Amino acid sequence: MGSPNVSKILVIGATGYIGRHLVEASVKLGHPTFALARPITSSHSTEKINLIQSFKNNGVNVLLGDLNDHKWLVDAIKKVDVVFSVFGHEPCIQLEEQTHIISAIKKAGNIKRYFPSEFGFDVDRLHILEPAKSVLAIKVKIREAIRKEGIPFTIVSCNFCFTYFLSRLGQVEETTIPNDRIFILGDGNTKVTKASGNIYISLIHYFGLTMLHLAAVIFVGEHDIATYAIKAAEDERTLNKILYMRPPANIYSHNELISLWEKKKNITLKRIYVAEEEVLTKINESPQPFPFFYAIAHAGFIKGETTNFDIDPTVGVEASQLYPDVNYTTVENFMDQFM
Repeated sequence: MGSPNVSKILVIGATGYIGRHLVEASVKLGHPTFALARPITSSHSTEKINLIQSFKNNGVNVLLGDLNDHKWLVDAIKKVDVVFSVFGHEPCIQLEEQTHIISAIKKAGNIKRYFPSEFGFDVDRLHILEPAKSVLAIKVKIREAIRKEGIPFTIVSCNFCFTYFLSRLGQVEETTIPNDRIFILGDGNTKVTKASGNIYISLIHYFGLTMLHLAAVIFVGEHDIATYAIKAAEDERTLNKILYMRPPANIYSHNELISLWEKKKNITLKRIYVAEEEVLTKINESPQPFPFFYAIAHAGFIKGETTNFDIDPTVGVEASQLYPDVNYTTVENFMDQFM
């Protein structure tokens, strides 16, 4: 699998939401691929057991172990060149456990690149409400620890993932796309700052777009997130940088997203606008796990935190511009599966 000069890639958290896509993309792009997962127990779901078996069937080197076993983790890391960590926020302790990975990488001394558990907003720039604020603050601390130890890194900022938000058309408490009415946070047209306006102007000039969106919500498919990230693993242009994912065809306001769906289905949904004050109440009073996702939605759909700044070239690079060969999935094409 792959040539001797191709980086060996380890995915920690390989059976998770993004992890499985990273494993698939790594194999597809010809990298010797290692997947780290916790030892299989009776508590594992059949799906997870089958996923691990599918990794093995595709030539992935599956490593079963515990991050708390420092020596074992160092030995595992010595087998590879690049490490991806993809932990979710439930429970938060998973994000904090990256300190074990950082310590092991430092001890191993051979890693060319570390991708920490980010895969969301740029947490150094983000203004977000609790309970999400405390969760993302852990990511800030991990960034600081990586820089302090002098570990080469790439941070992935991919904004909103397709599966969660598009499968319910941006709704927080729904599990499917509504058929009759839809709740819209704010006015459905995210406020645009001067910086985000510049982003759209740049996109128009770069890609020859003819329409300037009046909002700043970005969606990226999980498969594309993984493909961009794996391609960045050996790219010097992404070394010690943030890899922002802003595919130009996937920038929509909530109203535009709903209109796209209505056109596809030839229907009209009743739009119920939820004032920001009511959204704040939902963040404070909704049952778990909704407060976290309301805070994320508030930051994206109401405050436009995904693109309310220009990319500083000394800090980050944009994936679809770096890798124009990647034929990324558009929002419109993704939504066809729900027809």
